[in-house]
Amino acid sequence: MNETSAPRRLRRDAAENRAGILAAASQTLAADPHASVDQIARAAGLSRRALYGHFDDRTALVRELIAAGAQRFNAIAARVDDADSRIALARLTATLWHEAALVQVAAAIALDEAHVEETAAALAPLRRVLAAIVRRGQDADELRADMAAPTLARLIEESARTVVTRTDASSPAAADIAVRAVLSIAGLSWRETDALLAAHPDLLAPREAGGSRADTLATIPAEEDHA
Repeated sequence: MNETSAPRRLRRDAAENRAGILAAASQTLAADPHASVDQIARAAGLSRRALYGHFDDRTALVRELIAAGAQRFNAIAARVDDADSRIALARLTATLWHEAALVQVAAAIALDEAHVEETAAALAPLRRVLAAIVRRGQDADELRADMAAPTLARLIEESARTVVTRTDASSPAAADIAVRAVLSIAGLSWRETDALLAAHPDLLAPREAGGSRADTLATIPAEEDHA
């Protein structure tokens, strides 16, 4: 073994442990947003002390999960470029729901009042995209216009959040349920939604923003071995 291989192995092990902690935290907090550090450490197969070797405290761990989810969600929103606001809204919803693991933990964290403001700030780019879609849809008479765009955007967001709390995000039907709920709030009838989804079957098999869900939690952020 050469003298550089041991440090390299240690860095690799540290990165793998960190990724394991993030994955375990994601699953644990999705089930219980108030889960303790001990619960997360057990789920990761590590001791509490080992977990603290990677994160200063529970808040630091949750903040990294928020950052990872927000980075992924904001990247997805930036890729939605459909001219028709109804299609854009459906695609944004379905693509976000395609990230089932992140949706579940993001929803759980967002429901924890200790991180509401932090989550909202991290997702500001996504919210701006949603607001722009709504304004464009109202101007084009594609979405309901009986309320101000910011109000409708917030109602759409709350509708999606309600679906999150009542639906298994990993269910094959989750994206369809979420899209229908969002389009209903946006002013489409069930017949109009049926017609839209029939005309655009790709909406429920959304485009990727790059990388897998596992890759996201494993690499944001992670130490890379460039040696």
